Amino acid sequence: MFNLRGVLWLGLYLLFILAPLFALMLGAMPPARGFWTEFAVALGYSGLAMMGLQFGLTARFRYVTAPWGEDVIYHFHRQVSLVAVGLVFAHPLIIFAAQPELLARPESGEIPIGAVAALLSLAALGALVVAALWRVKLKLSYELWHRTHIAIIGGIVHMVGWSFYLQDPAKRALWIALVAFWVVLLVYVRLVKPLFLLRRPYRVAAVQAQRGDATTLVMEPVGHAGFTFTPGQFGWLTVWGGAFNVTAHPFSFSSSAEAPGGRVEMTIRKLGDFTSTIASVKVGQRVYLDGPYGAFTIGQPADIHVLIAGGIGITPMMSMLLTLADRGDRRPVVLFYGSADPDSTIFQTELAALLPRLDLTIVPVLSKPPQGWAGETGHITAELLSRHLPPAYEQHEYFICGPNPMMDAVETALDRLGVPMSKYHSERYSFA
Repeated sequence: MFNLRGVLWLGLYLLFILAPLFALMLGAMPPARGFWTEFAVALGYSGLAMMGLQFGLTARFRYVTAPWGEDVIYHFHRQVSLVAVGLVFAHPLIIFAAQPELLARPESGEIPIGAVAALLSLAALGALVVAALWRVKLKLSYELWHRTHIAIIGGIVHMVGWSFYLQDPAKRALWIALVAFWVVLLVYVRLVKPLFLLRRPYRVAAVQAQRGDATTLVMEPVGHAGFTFTPGQFGWLTVWGGAFNVTAHPFSFSSSAEAPGGRVEMTIRKLGDFTSTIASVKVGQRVYLDGPYGAFTIGQPADIHVLIAGGIGITPMMSMLLTLADRGDRRPVVLFYGSADPDSTIFQTELAALLPRLDLTIVPVLSKPPQGWAGETGHITAELLSRHLPPAYEQHEYFICGPNPMMDAVETALDRLGVPMSKYHSERYSFA
C-alpha cells in the first residue's frame, strides 16, 4: 500500500538537509577557491545539517514515526549518522589534500577558534562512532555513550568561527534559524517531554521473576488514567534518575491492552547494562513511561495470524495473545517460539493457560533440547514452517520478533515460501 505520509516526511527530511546547502549559493558569493575545496565545504555543510536533524529523528514524535514504526526510525537514525560522520570527516581530508599549505602553523602562532573547534569536534565524533560500533566490546554503558552525542556542538562552533560563507546576512540568518530549530528540538526532548512525564508517573505494583533470567515489572499509573496501547507496541522506560534522566530504554508491553486501570507490564531479560538492574527494582518505586510507540501491531484481516518469536522477542507476542483472549477473539493463531532450552523459555505457564481461551497452536523450537525432547529442534526454517502451517502461505499474516540473525533467517524462509513482504511485520528491538 502506498504510504503517502511516509513519502511526505521523507521529502521534508531531504529538504532540511539540502535547502541550507542550496541557500549558500544564493546572494553575494565569496571568491571561488577551487572545485575540490568547494566540494569539501559542501560535504561539511551537508553532514552538519544531517547531524543536527538527528535530534528530530529521536524526538519520538508519534505523527512522524507512525508511517514506519519507531524501530525503523531508530535504525535509519543509526545508518544516517554514519553517513553524516563520513561526510564530516571527508570535509577536512579533501581540503587538506587540495590545499596542503593549510597544514602549516599560522605565522602569528595563534590557531583560529574555528580550527580548534573542528579538531575537537572530529575527535568527539570519532569517539562517538567507536563507542557506537563497539560499545558492548568496550563495556561502555548505554547511558555514557548517549551523553557523547554533544559532539555536534563543536561542528557548529567551527562553522560560525570560520564563517567563510556566512558573511551574507541572509545566509547567516538561515543558519541561525536552523541552529535555533535544533536547539528547540533539544529543549523539547530534554525539558518539555520530561516535564510532561513528571506529571504522569507510574508506580511499580509487582516485580515478578520469570524463566530465562527475565523479570516482569507490573506498573500502575499514579494520579492519572494512564494510556491505551495496541498489542505489540512498546514504551520508553525510565527507572533510575527521574523523568529528566538523559537515557530512557525501549521495551515492549507484555500485558493485555485490555488490562484495567491503565496497568501495563514489561518483561525484561537480563542482558547487561541497565537490564541487569531490573530485578532489584522495589515494589512501590516510582518510574516513568513514555508511550505507546510502534507499528508492530496485530489487527490486519487474515485467515491465520502467525507469530514467530525468538528469546525475549516473545514479549510483544504475549501482549497480542492476551489481548485476543480478553477480547474473545477466536481467529486461528500459530505461535512459533524459538529458545535455547526449556529453562530459557519465558511464559511457559502463561501460554499454557491461554490454550482454552484461544484457537492457539504453540510450536516450541529448541536449539539445545534436553534428552527425550520430541518437539522441533534447531532453528525456524522454511521446512519447519511448512510442517505446521496450511498451504496458501501468502494468505497468512506474520509477525516476527527476536534477535537480528533469527529475524533475517525467518524473513528469508518466508521469501522461500512465497510470502510477500506486505504480509509480514518485523520488530527489531535493538535500537542502540
